[in-house]
Amino acid sequence: MNILYLCHRFPFPPRRGGKIRPFNMIRHLTSVGHSVTVCSLARSSDEAQQGQGITPYCVDFQISHVTEWVQVARMVLRLPTLTPSSMGFFYSSAMDGHVRRLLASERWDLIFVHCSTAAQYVEHVRHIPKILDFGDMDSQKWLEYAHYKPFPLSLGYQLEGTKMLAREKRLAGAFDICTTTTLAEWKTLQNFGTGGDTDWFPNGVDTDYFCPTDGVYDNQTISFIGRMDYYPNQECMVRFCEQVWPALKDLRPAMKLLIVGADPTPAIRKLGEIDGVTVTGSVADVRPYVRQSALMVAPLKIARGTQNKILEAMAMGVPVVTSSVAADGVDALSDAHLMVADTPQELVRTIMGIVGNPAERRRLSEAGRQRMLSRHAWPQSMARLDKIIDRSVRNFSIHDMGVIA
Repeated sequence: MNILYLCHRFPFPPRRGGKIRPFNMIRHLTSVGHSVTVCSLARSSDEAQQGQGITPYCVDFQISHVTEWVQVARMVLRLPTLTPSSMGFFYSSAMDGHVRRLLASERWDLIFVHCSTAAQYVEHVRHIPKILDFGDMDSQKWLEYAHYKPFPLSLGYQLEGTKMLAREKRLAGAFDICTTTTLAEWKTLQNFGTGGDTDWFPNGVDTDYFCPTDGVYDNQTISFIGRMDYYPNQECMVRFCEQVWPALKDLRPAMKLLIVGADPTPAIRKLGEIDGVTVTGSVADVRPYVRQSALMVAPLKIARGTQNKILEAMAMGVPVVTSSVAADGVDALSDAHLMVADTPQELVRTIMGIVGNPAERRRLSEAGRQRMLSRHAWPQSMARLDKIIDRSVRNFSIHDMGVIA
């Protein structure tokens, strides 16, 4: 098949959540014989240059350059309208032009869109089968932010969430099949009640790259991995350092916490002044930091979809202590493959039960790794995707014949 693939962030190199999922889809589709043309955005010349690395994985690609202040202006201009500001932030007239020219000049068997904010470029197309992979339901994320942000920002997030919810419902009716990353996100989509065809397929993890090594770790060190310009990660670590870390230090004075992730804000850098806490900023490779840890914590209060950091740690055989909302995005069982703790007291008790118990750490290490191999390997996920694509094309053809008849 000749497939036009659109996504909101250019999917190479696949080093962050918004790029990992689309890249693995594109790589898979090409590997099974499809011709894939990729259209997406780059926010800097460096990002565009790095994006050239996608060449072996597709037949062609179009990178549309955008400037941050222009995108912010587009976002602000949509505030008094019914269009979500997120749509403005990811709109590019250059990309719109690229897509229109491609649609006019070639015959396409399928349009695949990753993320609702990229759907605006092909929402109007009716003569080609279309799949929209929401990934996460963004409306729910913005509505959740409204509970954490101060007034008047909370009103802004409430407004954006409400507008995005209406747009997601409309998009669900404009595509032949809509998909999500997790069963929980799929249930949210189903509850929209649009009557459209829906499904889900999980994120995978590269279990060869994210693998255990010699098993040596420091039982005094725990870690958190994630981009630190991302608000849910910021909120998580500030709260953890305020509510949980002092109790852990009282019980285990030599304990160390590594906060590893790019672009930490001043508030996050300030956490590095706390005894035992290190804020690394961007690192070339997160794996050594995770592998040396007795466990990784991910006690997020705001978590939509799958937290790739959890999959990667488990694949490396490092136990994970996470929140119930973050655990919902992982096909794993609490107490069997990872540990779930929500309150400060539960977090302290659960963390201490692992760092002070080598046998328990080993049990979780082995069980977590095996769960990733069986439930979150990319080949299994892509097998689900293949079936979804077949269904989309088949249903479109049946509908087409019905219209002709």
